[in-house]
Formats: sequence, C-alpha cells, structure tokens
Amino acid sequence: MVVDPLVGRLVVDPLIGQVLEGRYQVASRVARGGMATVYVARDLKLGREVAVKVMHSEVARDEEFVARFIGEAKIAAGLAHPNVVAVYDQGTSGEHVFLVMEYVPGRTLRDLLNERGRLGPRHALSLLRPVLDALGAAHRAGLVHRDVKPENVLLTDDGGVKVADFGLARAQAASKQTKTGLIIGTVAYMAPEQVVSGTADARSDVYSAGILLFELVTGSQPYLAESPLAVAYKHVNEVVPLPSGVLPTVPPALDALVAAATAVDPRRRPADADHFAAAVAEVERTLPADIDHRLAQDAPPEPHNATAILQVPPGLQVPPGLLGRTAQVSDESPVLNRILSAFTGRFVLVGIGLIALLVLGSAAWYQTAGQYQSTPSVIGLSVPKATAELKAKGYTVFQGPARFSDKIVKGGVTATDPPPGGRISQGGVITLFPSKGLQGGAITVVPSKGLQGVPIPDLKGMSLSRAKAALQALGLTFVSATEPSAGIPSGQVTRTVPPAGRTAQPGADTIIIYVSGRRAPSGRPVPSVVGQTQEQARQTLQAAGFKVTINEQDPANGQQNDIILAQNPPAGSSAVAGTLITLLATKHGGGHGHGHG
Repeated sequence: MVVDPLVGRLVVDPLIGQVLEGRYQVASRVARGGMATVYVARDLKLGREVAVKVMHSEVARDEEFVARFIGEAKIAAGLAHPNVVAVYDQGTSGEHVFLVMEYVPGRTLRDLLNERGRLGPRHALSLLRPVLDALGAAHRAGLVHRDVKPENVLLTDDGGVKVADFGLARAQAASKQTKTGLIIGTVAYMAPEQVVSGTADARSDVYSAGILLFELVTGSQPYLAESPLAVAYKHVNEVVPLPSGVLPTVPPALDALVAAATAVDPRRRPADADHFAAAVAEVERTLPADIDHRLAQDAPPEPHNATAILQVPPGLQVPPGLLGRTAQVSDESPVLNRILSAFTGRFVLVGIGLIALLVLGSAAWYQTAGQYQSTPSVIGLSVPKATAELKAKGYTVFQGPARFSDKIVKGGVTATDPPPGGRISQGGVITLFPSKGLQGGAITVVPSKGLQGVPIPDLKGMSLSRAKAALQALGLTFVSATEPSAGIPSGQVTRTVPPAGRTAQPGADTIIIYVSGRRAPSGRPVPSVVGQTQEQARQTLQAAGFKVTINEQDPANGQQNDIILAQNPPAGSSAVAGTLITLLATKHGGGHGHGHG
C-alpha cells in the first residue's frame, strides 16, 4: 500500500506483489509522474533488482502512443553510456505497458535541490556536465530526450550521475502531434518550439539544460505563473531572465551560459549537448576554486515540476498569436552573430567571452523594440464584462482561480496577469482572477507528515517463518522469493529488498524476503571487455555464449581507435546464454558502421 498525496490516506497499489510477464516481481513504488509510475522489482530470471516504469492506464489506451513508446524504447536500449540509465526490456502484461530499466539506488537531483535550496556555481556545473554527456550520447545516436528536468537526473550513492527517461519523453512528444489542444511535457523546462509545434531536436534539450542550470544556481525556475499554460506562454513570448537577476552573486559567466542555451530561436543556441558541454567545461575551469564556499546561501522557493498534459479550455480556438508569436532577437547585432557562430561552429570557447556583450546589447534592444504595449486595467469590472472588453481589444482571456479581497465585491476582477500597466504583446494572453469577497475567520490547517518509518531489521540467516514474524511485529508488508545461495543453508533468509537498516513505512512499503533455495542460477556472469579491441571483445563474449553488437563513435581527445568504451549489460551482471551484449567503441582507423556477432 502507498499513501496517496491527493487523498492523504493509505490506498492499495494493485501492482505491488504482482509478477509482470512471469518475470518481474513488483516490490514497492518509487515515484509517480504525469505519465507513468516507477517501481522497484525483482527480475526472477536473472536474479537482480530492476526499475519498472509502468504507463498509466489512460495513456496506455492510446495505441499510437504505445507503438511509438515501444519503438523509442528499442532505440534507447542501444544507448551504452555510463551517464545513461540502461534500458533492459519492454513488455506488456495484461493492461500494463511497461519499461524495464537499470535500478539506480540513491536519489534525484530534485531531492538534492529540495535539501540544499540551491547549489554553488562549481557544484552546479559539475552536475550539469555528466547530464550533458548523457544528452550528447543520445544526440549522436539521433535520439532527443525532450523532458530534461531534475526529476530525471539520478544521483547514485557513489557520486555518479545518470539521466533517465530516454524514449518515453520522445514518445510523448511524438504522440502529442496527433491530438488537438494538448501540450505534453514538463512546461517549466519546455523549449518554445515544443510549445508552438510539438517538434524538438537536440537544441530543445540544450534549452531545457539551460533552464536546469538556472534552477541549480538560483534555487528557482525562471517562470512562475498561476497555471502551467501560462508558464508555457512565457517560454514562447519572453526571453529567459538572467540568473543574476534573481541572485546577484551568480558569476557573469553562468549568465552567459544560460543566455546562450535558452535563446528563443533554436538557431542561436549551441548546436547540441556536446557543444554546450564544451562551454560548460571551460566556464567551470575558469571559476575560482573556493567560489561555492564564499557565496551565501539563500532560502529556496518551492517549484512544482510534474510532467503534465495541459488541456486547452473547451471551445477556445487557439489563434496563431497565442503560441506562435515568439520574442524576436535582433539580426542586426554583429556581436550576437559572432557569439552564435562561435557556439554552432568550432570556436565554442571564444563565444563564451563575448556573451556578456550579448546581455548588454540584446537587453537594450529588447526593452526598446516597441513590440509590447501596456496591459489594460479591468480591475473591479465583473468577469463577463472584463472578458468581453478585453476580447474586443484582440486579447485572449483565461480565468484563474478566485481570490479573497477586501476591496472588490464577489464576482469582480481583483487581479490580472500581466497586471494593469504591465507589458503584453498585441493579441497576448490575459488571465483574470475573480474576487471571492471578504475572507471569513482564519483556520489553521496542520498537514500530516504521514506514518513514521521504522528501520528494516537484519533477517539474514533466519528461517522464513521467523523473518515474517519479525516484520509483522513492525506492521510491515512483505512477500517472499527464492534465490540460490552458496553460503546460506536452504530455507534461510539471504537478504531483503530494501536492505536491512533502510527505513520503511508500515502499511505503505512492501519488503521482499529472499530465501536460499536449491535451484541453479538461470544466468551466467557477463565478462568485462571495456578497454579491449573490438575483435578481442567479440571473441571474449562469444566464447562466454553471448551475442554481440557494436556501436562506434569517433574517438574523443586522447582516446585510441578501436577501443571498447562501455558495455550493456554491465560486466558482472547475470545474463542467459544468447543474450545480446551492446558495446560502445571508438572507430577503427579506417572502419565505420556496426559489427554483429
């Protein structure tokens, strides 16, 4: 069972304890997002923990979405990179469509931000670089992530960084093209072209990475509004502010990185994640070693970052002016052209030194370009009258949630976004906030922290009956499974998932008790071939009974030709004979393409 945050009580999760496709035994829920729920499960065939992402039923009913999801999952499974969460399998079990991935113990970048509020410049860049490395590998493989955000960045217990959700995000965006009135994604990080047309390429991921950098160093997102649709509108119609406007201690070099990555016009951003990563590495190299220690910590805001499907209000005809009018950047600025040429060509590092001039020149142009006018005041008018008046002037009008007011009678407009006198483009969106009238007596609501967790006891060596009794005494739910063990007698507990010492919530988490059994292992260890030549690796794996496929890339600086860089499944994992092992290698001196064995 889990605690449903919407109703604040324990509810039964029907998947916990089930075995999907006769292989993946679901143990506990890890996280729930807008499109899917992630569980920890046990691969009964290979005897390892995996993460299983199960699509929500309302999404799984879309046949076109499921077809694209399966296709993109196959592409994602070919990504062999140390900063990418490996994709092992995809399947369907009854009504459940799911993806099986590498299980990464640890926490997300969102958890770190919630704990710290914001990060120092060097710390932020050190976390962003491996994210960009992962995106760069995807871009070289022709894959676009489309949903880069802190929730999709996993921080391992040993300090590693891995990016998750390749494939699913791309499938969501592709499916969006067939549905009128829907915007799919996490709007806080969504590039303007994703909002306008639903299309995205490598530069869209760069934009999201720029928003991510803004949040890492300031502790807030650049756009906060009353509704996700209003946030999406800001991405299209406004220029992302500089981090130093929120936190004056942010170094100018980080302002430059954010400004370049979040240009409204994709042509004026770094060409892909590799180009942006080179700029990030250079800025990180030039920052003082003690800058994080010297900068003061500010209290963090509380952003909301769930992946969402935004439904345009029924009956609203969305004109091209709503989502199609983008903030313009002057083509007449020679400084701007030099910077953007640098970011999309070979001279990436030279461009960094010029971006500070972009901030001055482009900001001055933007403030005086004459593309905005003052927002009309309709405060105090009834909502119907204010709506009619604004529509008559060519604006698109939404209604936000009602607010209490001691000045405006109930039903009147108490506020607008943008506020009266604020800047708005012709035909732009104005949100009205009706008045609820005077507020009654104050009531203090004390939220519950939920059930207090209890530590999982060490059950290793106990009989199954004793282990069950120990967990029942703590009020913990459990299931049992058998696994071979050379050192523990048959019938005794070998381990638990989660392991002993971890905290679990009674009635909310399910503990898997593994008991030593006599059945033979179903798999064999995968040998390590990283560092070998392609031919050596192929011979080693084929001799061990595995099939081999090799993806090649050009050697980076200092790398040799014909060397294995990474493998999936990883060395030491268990796999049955005939399993396909995917290798990532630098190219032969004159060779190209893929090798198969």
